[in-house]
Amino acid sequence: MSKFLIVGLGNIGAEYKETRHNVGFRLLDAFAQSVGVGFEDKRYGYVAHCRVKNAQLTLLKPTTYMNLSGMAVRYWLNEEKIEPENMLVLVDDIALPVGTIRLRGQGSDGGHNGLKNIAELIGTQKYPRMRFGIGSGFSHGAQINYVLGKFNDEEEIILADKTKDCIELIKSFCLQGLARTMNLFNGNKNAGHDSKSQETHGTE
Repeated sequence: MSKFLIVGLGNIGAEYKETRHNVGFRLLDAFAQSVGVGFEDKRYGYVAHCRVKNAQLTLLKPTTYMNLSGMAVRYWLNEEKIEPENMLVLVDDIALPVGTIRLRGQGSDGGHNGLKNIAELIGTQKYPRMRFGIGSGFSHGAQINYVLGKFNDEEEIILADKTKDCIELIKSFCLQGLARTMNLFNGNKNAGHDSKSQETHGTE
């Protein structure tokens, strides 16, 4: 059975809940709910386990705060004996319009401190990541307030719709591989309708 680590990036604490910068947490929460599992407070993160057909998934929300996300990622990669190419990181991206999904197998951190720390601590930038657009509707010097702010009502509608695609993307990544999943979801406005829902089973 193939093993995968699915990581949602964000910051812990009530003041960060549902902020744009925490969209990785929100997407992973939605996936966990869709497969019927809950998170437990483990070392360096909130962790859950589930199965998608013949794939065993470890879900991770680091509790190290965004800038030290690599501590949690490195620990759980080693703990579960998973290679970086079988890890998928869900992360916010201000360079993409709200709701836009971009899946890549490697790349730079793009100025994102969470991705930067992960690359530093696992020693490679060659790991899959799904960037979720949060837009760039902020003036010069206001980036921090923007990413730590909450989505407006219109953006929440987009987020709710695109979350369904992200759930299917995670399943596809684990079952069909990176290249096939990139073809299905990158730039595809109707991605969720093109990918068949996969049967999932939660595990304790």
